[in-house]
Amino acid sequence: MDAQFATAAPATDASSFLDLAITLVLNSWPALTLAVQSNWGGPTSADKRDWLCGAISDMLKERPETDAEDLEDVLIQVMNDEFEVLVDDESAGDVALEIMEYRAQTARGDFSAIQGLWEKWQRKSSQKAAATNMFKQVETRDEDQETDDDEDESDAEDVEMGDAPNLVRAPREKAEPEIDEDGFTMVKKKR
Repeated sequence: MDAQFATAAPATDASSFLDLAITLVLNSWPALTLAVQSNWGGPTSADKRDWLCGAISDMLKERPETDAEDLEDVLIQVMNDEFEVLVDDESAGDVALEIMEYRAQTARGDFSAIQGLWEKWQRKSSQKAAATNMFKQVETRDEDQETDDDEDESDAEDVEMGDAPNLVRAPREKAEPEIDEDGFTMVKKKR
């Protein structure tokens, strides 16, 4: 999920809550997430996911007769056309049902489940950010230590090591082939 979405203003009406739900559900769909992270839709994979969120929102507003099967068909087609992913694990149907349930809730004026989903997403995002920052700090410390170690090595005086053992073997002398009394060359097994 991009930083712009993570800092978006909270939803205030039924339409914006539904848009939020669609975005959260699609950003949580493992098949789409993997396709975006792997750039299976090309370098604009994240933009394609954002476009899909808007397209589904528009479809639900412009065609109120849309049902879960219609939505599932759209999800499968977009995954195939835009990301070259054949979704055959029925997850597209689950995503479609979840979006349709949030649509029904917003139509009733019930936004509590979407608000809970949003809060869960924010907690998860902040935990990821904290983990990323901790990783960056550890990585920075490791780089600092390597630099310090390099400086210590360069400051140290050279120590005489004496005669080091030969690490390169002298080539073996090739044994002359043995020829038996009939004139045949004997083949010896290598060790």
